[in-house]
Amino acid sequence: MADSSQRLVEVKGAIARSAGLAGRSPAEVTLIAVSKTHPASAIEPLIEAGHRHFGENRVQEAAAKWPSLRERHEDLRLHLVGTLQSNKADEAVRLFDVIHSVDRPSLVSSLATMDSRGRRPDCFLQVNIGDEPQKSGCAVADLPALLESARAAGLPVVGLMCIPPAEVEPAPYFALLAKLARRHDVGSLSMGMSADYETAVMIGATHVRVGTALFGERE
Repeated sequence: MADSSQRLVEVKGAIARSAGLAGRSPAEVTLIAVSKTHPASAIEPLIEAGHRHFGENRVQEAAAKWPSLRERHEDLRLHLVGTLQSNKADEAVRLFDVIHSVDRPSLVSSLATMDSRGRRPDCFLQVNIGDEPQKSGCAVADLPALLESARAAGLPVVGLMCIPPAEVEPAPYFALLAKLARRHDVGSLSMGMSADYETAVMIGATHVRVGTALFGERE
C-alpha cells in the first residue's frame, strides 16, 4: 500500500487532471489534508513532503495534536472542517487559521469578538445543500440572512462550504453551491472530499477536504 507521501502525489495529480478538464489551473485549488483521528506521526511525512494545509474536525483533538507541530513548522495552515460549538469559539480562533463551518447566528455572535483576541481566521459559511436534517449547515433559504449578519459582525467571510448527500451524484449540489456563491459575491468554495473531490474541482472548488485518500482508512 502506498504511503501518505505517495498518496499526496496521486491526489495532486488527480486535482491537476480535473482542473485541466475544466480549463482551470491546479494552483486555484487548495488541498486540505484532513488528519482527524490520525497521530502526528502520520502527519509528519506530508509536512516533510512540503504540504502545508491541514484540517481537523474537532477543536479538542486539534488542541492536543497541533501546537507542537506548529512550533516546529511555523508556516502550516490549520483548517477547522467540522461542526463548531459556540462555547468552543474562543479556542477555535486561537488554534485555526480558517473555519469552514459557520452555520448559525449564535456562532456568528460568538466569533464576532475575534478582533479582541488578535486573530481573524477566514470563515466559510456552511450550507446544508441537500436539506438533510441530520447535517449541520444553514438552509439555502437562510443563507442571505446569515451572510448579512456575518458581514455586519465583521467576520472575514471568504466562501461557502457544503457536504452533499451521500450515495447520490454530488455534481448538482456542487453546482448549486457555486451558483449561490456567485449570487452572493463570495469567492471561495470548500467542497469535495475523498470520494468526490475530482468532481468538485471540475465544478469550481477552491478548497477540497481530503482525508482517507491521503491517510488511508481510519483504524
